[in-house]
Amino acid sequence: MKYRIISVGKIKEAFYIDGIREYRKRLAPYASLELVEGLEEKISPQARKAEIARALEKEGDKILALLGDRDLLVVLDIKGQQMTSEEVAYFIEKMNLSGKSRINFVIGGANGISSRVKKRADYLWSFSPLTFPHQMAVLILTEQLYRAFKIIKGEPYHK
Repeated sequence: MKYRIISVGKIKEAFYIDGIREYRKRLAPYASLELVEGLEEKISPQARKAEIARALEKEGDKILALLGDRDLLVVLDIKGQQMTSEEVAYFIEKMNLSGKSRINFVIGGANGISSRVKKRADYLWSFSPLTFPHQMAVLILTEQLYRAFKIIKGEPYHK
C-alpha cells in the first residue's frame, strides 16, 4: 500500500518541514509516503463568496486529477469522525486489506475543501474539534501514521 498526503497549502516554516521530514524518515521502513503540496489558488484576502467558491472548485479539480480509480480518499475535516491512535492503526490495517492501491489523505486550505472532493471521499476524519493550521495538520498526520505502524507492528513508541 502506498500513502500520499495532499496538502492544498504549501509547507513553508522550517520547524514544520523538519518535523515532517523526521517522521517521514521514521515511517520509511514501514510505508512509502508521498507529500503533494501547494495546490492552493491565489485569491484576495477580501475575496467574495463567489470567488472563494471558484477557487475551491479549481483546487478540487487539482486534487481529483491526482486520484486513480483504485485510490482511497480520506479527507481531514472538522465534521469527520474522530479516532484514537489505536483506531487509526486499525483503520490503516483494514485499508491495507481493502484491495486499494493507495490511501490519499487530503488537508484543505484556509477556505476549506471543495464539496466534490468531500463527496468523492471514502472517509472524513477529524483530528479534533479544534482548527489547526494546514502545516500543523500535515505534521500531526505524519506522526499519527508513524504511530499507527508502530502499534500495528507491536513496537515500542505508543503509550
